[in-house]
Order: sequence, then C-alpha cells, then structure tokens
Amino acid sequence: MHTASHPMASAGYGKRSAAGQPASSPDDFALLPGREAAIAGFIDRLPDGADISVKALAKVMEYGQCALRTALNFLERAGHLLRRREFLVGTGGGRWVTRTWFSRAARGDDSWGAGVDATVAAPDQAPVSAPAPGPAPAPAPGTRAGRSRGYLVLASVGRRCPALSLSAADCAALEALAAEWFVRGAGEEDVLRALTDGLPVPVHHAAGLVRSRLTAKLPPEPADTPVVSHRAAPARVECGTCQAPGQPEALVDGECGTCRGAPAAVRHPAVLPPDRVRALAAEARSAAARG
Repeated sequence: MHTASHPMASAGYGKRSAAGQPASSPDDFALLPGREAAIAGFIDRLPDGADISVKALAKVMEYGQCALRTALNFLERAGHLLRRREFLVGTGGGRWVTRTWFSRAARGDDSWGAGVDATVAAPDQAPVSAPAPGPAPAPAPGTRAGRSRGYLVLASVGRRCPALSLSAADCAALEALAAEWFVRGAGEEDVLRALTDGLPVPVHHAAGLVRSRLTAKLPPEPADTPVVSHRAAPARVECGTCQAPGQPEALVDGECGTCRGAPAAVRHPAVLPPDRVRALAAEARSAAARG
C-alpha cells in the first residue's frame, strides 16, 4: 500500500497529527490486533491533510468499508484517533463537519493537548461553538480507556460480525445489559457467541437485535447454594436398654432380643455335600493307612 499518491482532503480537513508524538518505531502498534495495526501504520505514514475517511481508505486498502469503519472505531477507543464534530457557518449556510487527529502513541481523553481545540476553518467558513449531539458517557473507573467491561465487549462485536457493528452511543446504551451477563458468571466469549450465532440475513437493525438477544438469552441467576443429591443411608436404631445397634425389625417395644430374654437363635452346622463327605473320608482312610 503506497502513501505517496493517497488523495488529500479539502483544506482544513483530513489527518492532523497530534503534537508531541514520539519518534516512529516498528513496535508502535504492536499491541493492536493485526487488522487495526495495519490500518494504524498506514495512516501514520500518511502526511497531514490526507483523506482518511472510510471511503478514501477503502479505495487503497484491502479492507472493505464496513471493516474499516469498525477498525477506525477501535482505534478511536484505543486512543490513537480523535474525531470531533463542529458546526460551520458559511456563505452557503451551515453544516456539520468532522475534524480528525491521529496519534502514534495511545492517548486518553485528557492528554491530546490544547492544540486539538484550535480548529482550521475553510476560507469562507467560520466555526461555531456547538457540542456534538449527545453527552459522552461517564468513564467507569478501573477500565481500559475509561470504558466498562460491558462497553468493551459490545464495541468488539463488529470485529467478529461486521453486520452487528455498533456505534459509541449504542454501546453506551446497552452496556448495562451486557454487564448483567458478567454478574451472572458469563464471560466475554459467552456474550459474543450469544450475539453472533445464527444471525438472520440481512440484519436490519444491529442495535435492536443486540438488545433483544442480551435480554432473551440472559443466563439465569446463580444459585445461592449448590444443589447436592444425598443417598438415604439405611435405617439403624439402638436398643433402648443396652444401646446395641440393630435393624428396626429386630426391636420389639424398643428392646433387642437379648434384653427381652428371647432365646438365642440356634445355629445348626452346615450340611456338607456328598462329594465333600467322600473326599474327607478318603483322606481319613489314607491317613490311617500311613499311620
């Protein structure tokens, strides 16, 4: 993929390098997944002002628009890309535009620097201070890039199935439903499998389908105590007088036969079979003859 002939964006738009970046290194994007690392490396080599929109990148890279859109969203969450919307008013009216900054080193929301706030307007337009639609979700402490575990797994669904790519607003709206899966003992792979297996074709509304599956396939709450099956032990009781153990049927009025004075059972010697009798007799005669 050559960068020399890559198209440039209109004046004031396109890629803008963040200030204070470290020198380029082969390991700059080693921690990113393969596809995202390749796209980040390509953008990093482009000059400032290059068109890094999805359509422009799709014309020169081997990835389709859906894959590129998912990858750019990933790079934004990872801190390598920053996109801000502004409302510009010019002679022809007003319109929303997107400014894009790229950083070789991953940055948090508060570390892009003051230079990001300085916009460059087109010659016949002046920027009007206006927030992008919708407030940013509050960061969850202790999570990568200020995002919760539920948000991150939803943001990764599009990597497995591009038809289910979600926007940042969708992930923020659905992260509480995904978090409930983790409370009930599920893992990230469980959530991804439940969301992507057996999808209808085509998927008309990714966020609606994800919401439906997160609710309908929610695992049951874990039991408070494990269920253990016990095999009933054979019943045994004790004599009320001598405390000798025995079977229930051997006791009468709570006493064993000995305490009741019942006669002991007479044990008769076992009767030997005829063959055994003849063998013993032969042994006796043989012993007498030897003596």
